[in-house]
Amino acid sequence: MKKVIFSLALGTFGLGMAEFGIMGVLTELARDVGISIPAAGHMISFYAFGVVLGAPIIAIFSNRFSLKHILLFLVTLCVIGNAIFTLSSSYFMLAVGRLVSGFPHGAFFGVGAIILTKLARPGKVTAAVAGMISGMTVANLIGIPVGTWLSQTFSWRYTFLLIAVFNIAVIMSIAFWVPNISDEAKGKLREQFHFLKSPAPWLIFSATMFGNAGVFAWFSYVKPYMMYISGFSEALMTFIMMLAGLGMVLGNLLSGRISGRYTPLRIAVVTDFVIVLALLMLFFVGDMKAASLTFAFICCAGLFALSAPLQILLLQNAKGGELLGAAGGQMAFNLGSAVGAYCGGMMLTLGFSYNYVTLPAALLSFSAMSSLLLYGRLMRKQSTTASYPTYGHES
Repeated sequence: MKKVIFSLALGTFGLGMAEFGIMGVLTELARDVGISIPAAGHMISFYAFGVVLGAPIIAIFSNRFSLKHILLFLVTLCVIGNAIFTLSSSYFMLAVGRLVSGFPHGAFFGVGAIILTKLARPGKVTAAVAGMISGMTVANLIGIPVGTWLSQTFSWRYTFLLIAVFNIAVIMSIAFWVPNISDEAKGKLREQFHFLKSPAPWLIFSATMFGNAGVFAWFSYVKPYMMYISGFSEALMTFIMMLAGLGMVLGNLLSGRISGRYTPLRIAVVTDFVIVLALLMLFFVGDMKAASLTFAFICCAGLFALSAPLQILLLQNAKGGELLGAAGGQMAFNLGSAVGAYCGGMMLTLGFSYNYVTLPAALLSFSAMSSLLLYGRLMRKQSTTASYPTYGHES
């Protein structure tokens, strides 16, 4: 079981490197290919669109193949997509590479969660899934700073070459450690979509999308922001990316620690509110180095503090369509990346300085908090006629 979790965590580590690693190489990518920084930021959006396209397709056809074979196919796509991106010099081929790289992302999380549900002992499913997701937080702490250093020292291409090679190792680990099991769900395809008839999951999807968009509208341009607004040298960006990764790891841990004392909804609402305040402070005091680092840390911690409670809320409201719910959560998360990167880049295209990207960021995060408050109001109304939905014995 530990080998299965470790293998899946390696997979999410590679996905985290591919998704977030682009932030640390934007300036080098733009300079090397001869495009603007906002245009380089579009590569974040193309990855997210790949997730949006790939997740439902894999979810729909997942019952035709074993879960292990699906995982092997998904990670192979990761190798191909990152290899294309590494070797490309035109905007079009870079976009193709990012689309292919993003295609497996959401489906990997959904398939991995089903595998762990089948293998983990009762009461240990949540811990197993958290172990799988930990790979992504470790990627932000270690992998992305290493990628930023490679980009500054050699070339941004080395960063994505490393990701492609790493995913070959992921394929080997899945081949040897993940058992060959299938999803034997008996329900018809249309029955998997029944949970979408309720407004509850849509409000959670909305909160996931807007919450991620809020942080990404700023974080997509964290490198130029820290250099041109806060006044940090380029040499310090590796340290800053490590600090951001540490915030993500600690935010995820803190969210898990307090989940026994507070409801997932309360944790998510308070976290979004804190992110809104932190983004506004980045606008007003971003030129102060200590303040800039502090509020950047808070934003990154909040991003992954939202992950666990939103996943729990999705599972509580995706009865009969858990795989689609998990994949849909990743779709919303990455669609938020695209929306956020676009909104932040729009401020730059209009001629504003880099600190202005925090204004649409704060508005998007506020929209996420509003969606959760509407969800809470809906649940209070439904509680008068039906019990609060739960997922198994681990909610």
